[in-house]
Amino acid sequence: MIVLHRHNRKADTTIGKRPGAKYVAVQRLDGLMADGEKRSEAKAEARLRGESLFAFTDHRIHAFETRRGYQKIVMRFLDWCRDHQNVRDHQRIEACADELASLYLTERIEQGYSAWTLQTERSALRMYFQDRSLAVSVELPKRRRENIVRSRKPAVRDKHINLDNWQHVIRFCLACGLRREELRDLCVRDVYVRRGDQRLVVRVVKGKGGKWRETPVFPGREQAVWDAVSSKTSDDHIFDRVSSLLDIHSYRRRFAQELYEYLSGRPLPPLQGRLQSRELDRDVALYVSRCLGHNRIDIIFGSYIR
Repeated sequence: MIVLHRHNRKADTTIGKRPGAKYVAVQRLDGLMADGEKRSEAKAEARLRGESLFAFTDHRIHAFETRRGYQKIVMRFLDWCRDHQNVRDHQRIEACADELASLYLTERIEQGYSAWTLQTERSALRMYFQDRSLAVSVELPKRRRENIVRSRKPAVRDKHINLDNWQHVIRFCLACGLRREELRDLCVRDVYVRRGDQRLVVRVVKGKGGKWRETPVFPGREQAVWDAVSSKTSDDHIFDRVSSLLDIHSYRRRFAQELYEYLSGRPLPPLQGRLQSRELDRDVALYVSRCLGHNRIDIIFGSYIR
């Protein structure tokens, strides 16, 4: 437990009640939001200044989904500080941020949380405390492809949903590979035939990181998209509800795999061993990556295609 000096309340001349740690946290996270600013623009400016783009950050939060996830992590950390270290005051937490965060992450490692979860939690705390070296003494487990379990194995939630009732959503996902939040926000006006090549596309106005993109519909699966928008007006949301029990990421992964095979004419790379250049089509992989809202081949091969 962190031992701190006893606070002398009589010597405290502050008038009024001090704001709680969670109130301060919400205010700070509000201040870190880069409303209307794109991370890509900040990255381009850094490139012009000659700065390294490895693990780039401008110390701001650019996407509301990221903000929502980071806030959950920070609130969970503050609860841990209160319940396990008896530290409630935000000023004390601030003064001991590195030690508290290191203890917290060490406990999470011992509890068996995945490397991806731990990396995200450390990133959130580093953003919150604006300290890129926070908890640097804690060695997090390496992120290895063979340890990925998301959408790779049966889950408990699979037993609590009748997939026959959600085939219209599943077919749509297999046609364009959107994220859950992107499906939620999608309107009928975001589905159209692109003028240049006459391809049916699905437009994501604000995807992960606030990015805009057009995703061409998987060839031969256009009818699933047209069925979803039929009898709706331009301003209607395409889906009134998407069940939280649907494994949207698994359909997104299947879309990526099947699109890669369709466009490259090659089988998927082997699951085991190091990837060899002769086993992959880098141009197609990059195209699939961009359809998914990414721009990196390593993410596609590491999390989707293999």
